[in-house]
Amino acid sequence: MPSMLRSAVFRLEQMETPVCVVMNRIKRRLWLQRFFSMISRIGNGGIWVVVAMFLPVVLGHAAWGVIGQMAVAAVIGIVAYRAIKQRTSRLRPFMIHRDVDQLIPPLDHYSFPSGHTLHAVSFTLILVQAYPLLAWLLVPFSILTALSRMTLGLHFPSDVLSGALLGGLIGQSILLIV
Repeated sequence: MPSMLRSAVFRLEQMETPVCVVMNRIKRRLWLQRFFSMISRIGNGGIWVVVAMFLPVVLGHAAWGVIGQMAVAAVIGIVAYRAIKQRTSRLRPFMIHRDVDQLIPPLDHYSFPSGHTLHAVSFTLILVQAYPLLAWLLVPFSILTALSRMTLGLHFPSDVLSGALLGGLIGQSILLIV
């Protein structure tokens, strides 16, 4: 990473650290720690696979187009966030700051952007566009997924925000193109 970018990331981390520390205090409440750990685990992909499996059962053949859009979004999302993570190599908050604890193991080494948030937002946009009644369930789940990543010490707020923005871009692009 170029020195000017590294310096900007360092300043951003300094501004975000107090937010990370406050959010990470959920460790004091075991039930909250368990709740956000569960949300994060579900957000690993399990919920989206279950939703994709049940859509054709509940909605018939019309669901296959939406499942295809979700699959395209998943592939683009994985490629995009892995490429960005490898290039930025931003360490996770618990790796940098002693006041932030890792409450669950991360899926990979780097934090920027949040892949969980990226996929939650892109899939939610696609699903809600096709089935608006799912919004009451999926929008809160996406928000909780984003919050879980910060409270568990795995992401900075800017990681989650960038994941949400990238996920929104991918989801909207899929809806326009596919």
